[in-house]
Amino acid sequence: MKAIRLLLMALVISVGTLLPSYASEGYQTPSDTLAAVVDATLAPSSYLSSDGKWLALFERQQVESLDDLGKEELKLAGIKLNPTNFSRSRARTKFTAIVLKHVATGAEIKVTGLPQGVIRSPSWSSDSQYLAFVVEQPNVAHLWVYNVSTKQARQLSDTALNSVLTRQPFAWLPDGSAIVANAAVNFAMPRLVNDSNTVVPVIQQSSGEKAPARTYQNLLTSPFDETQFKFYGQGQLTYIPLSGKAQAIGQAGLIKSFSISPDSTNMLVALIDEPFSYQVPYSRFAATWQIWGMRGYTLAELAKQPLADTIPQGYDSVRMGRRNFEWRADQGAEVIWAEAQDGGDMKTEVEYHDHIYSLRSPFKRQPKLFAKVERRYAGIEWGNDNFAMLTDWRFSDRQVRTFVIQPRNADQNRILFSERSYNDAYKDPGTAIYERNDLGARVIKVVGGRYIFLRGNGASEQGNVPFLDQYDVKTNSKKRLWQSAAPYYERVRAMLDDEGERLITIRESRTEQPNFFIRDLDNGKLTQLTTFQHPYPEFKGITKEQLRYKRDDGVELSGTLYLPPDYDKSKGPLPVLMWAYPLEYKDKAVASQVRESPYEFTYIGYWGPMPYLAKGIAVFDDPTMPIVGIDGKEPNDLFRKQLVASAQAAVDVLVEKGIADKNKIAIAGHSYGAFMVANLLAHSDLFKTGIARSGAYNRTLTPFGFQGEERDFWQAQDVYSAMSPFFHADKINEPMLMIHGKEDPNSGTFPMQSERMYAALKGLGKNARLVMLPYEAHGYRARKSLLHVLWEQEQWLDKYLLNDEVETKQPTVELRTE
Repeated sequence: MKAIRLLLMALVISVGTLLPSYASEGYQTPSDTLAAVVDATLAPSSYLSSDGKWLALFERQQVESLDDLGKEELKLAGIKLNPTNFSRSRARTKFTAIVLKHVATGAEIKVTGLPQGVIRSPSWSSDSQYLAFVVEQPNVAHLWVYNVSTKQARQLSDTALNSVLTRQPFAWLPDGSAIVANAAVNFAMPRLVNDSNTVVPVIQQSSGEKAPARTYQNLLTSPFDETQFKFYGQGQLTYIPLSGKAQAIGQAGLIKSFSISPDSTNMLVALIDEPFSYQVPYSRFAATWQIWGMRGYTLAELAKQPLADTIPQGYDSVRMGRRNFEWRADQGAEVIWAEAQDGGDMKTEVEYHDHIYSLRSPFKRQPKLFAKVERRYAGIEWGNDNFAMLTDWRFSDRQVRTFVIQPRNADQNRILFSERSYNDAYKDPGTAIYERNDLGARVIKVVGGRYIFLRGNGASEQGNVPFLDQYDVKTNSKKRLWQSAAPYYERVRAMLDDEGERLITIRESRTEQPNFFIRDLDNGKLTQLTTFQHPYPEFKGITKEQLRYKRDDGVELSGTLYLPPDYDKSKGPLPVLMWAYPLEYKDKAVASQVRESPYEFTYIGYWGPMPYLAKGIAVFDDPTMPIVGIDGKEPNDLFRKQLVASAQAAVDVLVEKGIADKNKIAIAGHSYGAFMVANLLAHSDLFKTGIARSGAYNRTLTPFGFQGEERDFWQAQDVYSAMSPFFHADKINEPMLMIHGKEDPNSGTFPMQSERMYAALKGLGKNARLVMLPYEAHGYRARKSLLHVLWEQEQWLDKYLLNDEVETKQPTVELRTE
């Protein structure tokens, strides 16, 4: 035992000499070139008016201040909310300014007169005369509209909006005459206080019925949480005409969702019911679905859904009873829904797994059986009374099918439009072009009663080559109207005519920032509509190459290699940073597909590996790491073997090309990519160091499935343990940097995952660093945080990838007792 203690002491001393010398407290800033990436001005987000005449450009708020991120938020039933303005506190899309561009003339109008705050949820009226949006301020969120004719923006109503349960807190009537909004009922009420006299033990009891649930976070935990959920979730639907005089619709309640019938006469409303659950988020709470008139009278009750905490295990399993309610877009007021015929479990063998029912205004008759669906119902895209597209799917083989149907008789004369693995990008037929019908509802554009138009990425062996196709419903055939041509990557944004000859496209190249163009196929004319500037001038001159190579089992792989602007092959190989994310497949051929274009603009971005090109490091971005289920096995049965084989193939191709020194390659990834990093460091010696962000490392903490793994821990204990790098932390002998947001709500990636993994590495005497970011979630938003992450990664790479004097490998010590 004395010998063992001496050995451990020596190991600790040797590890201590390798600890980063840059350790310090407080937020840090990376080198100037990297820091500039965080503050780069990116192209705005775009929203095209329904008539195609106006392009609304919204300047994006890329980052937030740490102070804003650190403001009070409540975590209730899977939601993070701002209690001062009754809004979601972690909204991903926020804007700061609006510019309208006239498509025909290119003239620009800057929208002025808006208060301080962030802009959210933009939506055009069906007649393209008004653009509505939410202006969210620290203490309130209001509805605003911009009038195209008067070129004026105004606050439409004093109503305080509530987006706690309904992310989009308002909806246009399809006829464009008014808006229905969800008002915050308790906005002016005093805040709730948790009185210690009312605190009681929290008791939960299982009834013996199976209730598998993923590892959801930010759930209700106490009676006070339930009270707060009701307080902040309470909404009042409100009718707001363009005159701005608001009128309440029906009674207030916990409004989960609402939508307006295509003829603007009725509403489909879902209200959350008690009792609540401490095991699942609000989306699976009990709910009542009703049809209301526009004054709030209940015309029909469609369903009382119970709490959905006993859904059978499986990604294509669903709740029993009526579900997936929606308006039929091509009709005035007809609602449809699905009902499982298999107990909600796709593993049950039945002829039809779902039935689709419909109910038409005035909603007094019995529902009509609309269609029978062999697999799990995935939705219907509506065109007109003679044309719609019905999709079903199945998880076991990843298959998805789409049928052309005649809604008047959906079970007769179906035409198989597409059948493929949903991972199969080469067979993706594209998505339909939509338009507004006479009611103002969005439907598939059908020309001449027989033609629709499809735009797609055009994935192929040569990479993505976007296209526009015309599909003939009567002959079930396609005609290629246009396809992108090298050296540009160009894709269809909208059609400006009925023939598919005048298009709005987004065009870019390796060196040219994406911009909008008008392409006239009849005369070949190309007119540039916008002139967004290159956001990363310091990185001009980067070279890009798409690499194709094979794994030892014959699976073809690919990745994108980026080289620094001043790369000189004669000076020898470069250090390489590899950034990847594993994906699961059931077919080797599909796993081998290329899903990128060699002609896309080179975005640098602060999120991934690209900024480190500035340090003379080559970047191998998204080298594919497919995990393929073969010979009846599930993909994860072969996870470790295939993961290491994919990484080995990526390293080999870089070394063979003379790009990389095999002893100077780092591996990095985020989320499941971090899980990959830890596994590769544990089960291979291919990499000099690793960077793992917001990962999960112990799969016993996600016992009811993760990623595409349907089996629970008790059904596949060997798989869970073999895949968990926490169980193999003793084998990691390279330095690993771990970064994690302290408020990560993502299912499976509890912050505890990184904390426990670090504790294991530290206890084993490994070289590791853990950085926990205050206020940050699964993705990082605060400017200070992003700068600090770039600094952490830069310092780590400086010390453990670029520094030849630091020995990164550590001996794996096996201690034996007899």
